[in-house]
Amino acid sequence: MKTNEIREMSSQDLEKKLKELKQELFNLRFQHAINQLDNPHKIADVKKDIARVKTILNEKNA
Repeated sequence: MKTNEIREMSSQDLEKKLKELKQELFNLRFQHAINQLDNPHKIADVKKDIARVKTILNEKNA
């Protein structure tokens, strides 16, 4: 996700997106644990997206 796309979202949309990303991260970690994950770099990408969403959410709430 691009930062510009995230900034255009409302706070409610950001919280919804954050939940989706956390669920996706859980699923990726689970797949990695049972050796079914094709691209382990996807985990790092999702973590970075979570950080971006949290940062912008904090900016909007401040």
